[in-house]
Amino acid sequence: MSTLLHLDASARRRSISRELSAEFAETWRAANPDGGYIYRDLAAEPVPFIDEAWTELCDAVLAQPATDLDRLAELVRTPEQSAAWSIVRPLLAEVLAADVILIGTPMYNYSIPAALKAWLDQVTFPRMSLGNRRFVVTTARGGAYAPGAPKAAFDYQERYLRDFFAGHFAVTDTVFVNAELANARQDPALAHLRDKHDESFSAAMESVRKLAGR
Repeated sequence: MSTLLHLDASARRRSISRELSAEFAETWRAANPDGGYIYRDLAAEPVPFIDEAWTELCDAVLAQPATDLDRLAELVRTPEQSAAWSIVRPLLAEVLAADVILIGTPMYNYSIPAALKAWLDQVTFPRMSLGNRRFVVTTARGGAYAPGAPKAAFDYQERYLRDFFAGHFAVTDTVFVNAELANARQDPALAHLRDKHDESFSAAMESVRKLAGR
């Protein structure tokens, strides 16, 4: 039985990245009626930032010849580390239970929300591998950042996540579905690009349906 872990990071309750991730999740669940489903709203219930006790756990992992994610609890030595582990444990358990990890995230200031970065920090340890899991990221971006666009070089959202998953999780085939020019819905200066945004959004919705259906 497959399990989908669904994360949303947008500070907006009604957001484009949430619409796209919700469409993926709904389609996936219809295609996998017996599958498991875990949902976490990183904006509504923020994950705490890592603290010094977390770094001590990380150092303990570094001292080991390999990382066995099922045995991290054995490295806990102090009450502070125990408190740090109590935060990590349920988050990491959700990751390990999942076959597909779906992340809906906006681009904030050319990168990702702090809420998503906090989650990534909590569940990431040295020498770990999640290479047998599939990552899908649905995004909304206020401008245009596709290859060839004037601001393509400023895309630290997809580039960061792609590099993060490859470097830390050994996942090199992350799928991104991007809805561009979202600010055309609000910014009068971009109103003339509303049609292009609508096209990008429609194409993104179609892409998530096809991906989830497979």
